Amino acid sequence: MSPREAVATQAPPEARDDFGGAPLVEIRGISKTYPTFHLQDVNLTVPQGSVVGFVGANGAGKTTTIRCLLGLANPDSGSVKLFGEDFNMGAGSGLTHAIRGKLGCVFDTLPFLPDFNLNDLIRIFSAAYKTWDQNAFDRTCQALELGEFKKVDDLSRGMGMKLQLACALAHHPTLLVLDEATAGLDPFARDSLLDLLRVWLSRDPRRGILLSSHITTDLENLADRVVGIDHGKITFDLDKESVTKVMGVAQLTDEQVRQVLQSGRYPSGSLKARRHALAIQVLVPDRRQFQEWFPGMDIIPASIDDYVIISGRGDVL
Repeated sequence: MSPREAVATQAPPEARDDFGGAPLVEIRGISKTYPTFHLQDVNLTVPQGSVVGFVGANGAGKTTTIRCLLGLANPDSGSVKLFGEDFNMGAGSGLTHAIRGKLGCVFDTLPFLPDFNLNDLIRIFSAAYKTWDQNAFDRTCQALELGEFKKVDDLSRGMGMKLQLACALAHHPTLLVLDEATAGLDPFARDSLLDLLRVWLSRDPRRGILLSSHITTDLENLADRVVGIDHGKITFDLDKESVTKVMGVAQLTDEQVRQVLQSGRYPSGSLKARRHALAIQVLVPDRRQFQEWFPGMDIIPASIDDYVIISGRGDVL
């Protein structure tokens, strides 16, 4: 069974409370201080019907932000809204149950006890979610080629991610929060998973995904917007296509860099670059304009990786 067939044959999800046009996620100015880390004034929004990629190095603040989002940690300041409702660790049991019923989560490490078997997980999830759909769970497991296992501890990292996703989708959530969900998957499995997510999104215009990933090609294939975080601060929040369809990376020699800077086309300090063994990579805001201005110079489309690395770690020109 293909991922498309797995999702397409699922029964329509049970009707949910209407939350109007409110964003699925609305984080405003949250900060959180730990002894060795400080999350600072983070803003992040996931509108209905969208996929937001969340990128940053290990320790940049992604997990802390997600923990505050899910009510697993309280921010020191700022606010978190899910489905238009204020949400934190102090939310009442009724609101917490209602909100978590609309959430599907995949974490970077398995949250299940190592001795649990499949029947244990099904029993727990079916009791926790009144919308649990066993047929949908079985079909997703088949589509993702999740083989049989005796206990959770037997699963590889990739198989554990598949199991989490099958559990997350089986209760028909409105928002998926995926933390490194494609880590450990081979290219074929990643392609199947992304295809499944595309179909899942298409079945309800309110659905959305917050996707934290180090594999930025996954973001290029799925995300609408990309938000970057570094050292606890949001560094950019961009429409994906403003990077991949508009920006470019010029592969220049030292002499060509001097020509570009002396041309007066770019204000001083407006470009960033990374030096490599064979060329200097310069991130430019509009590659077609650059080609028009400097027709003899080599330039390629920018990737999310290019933008993250050069804008975050590059030298100012």
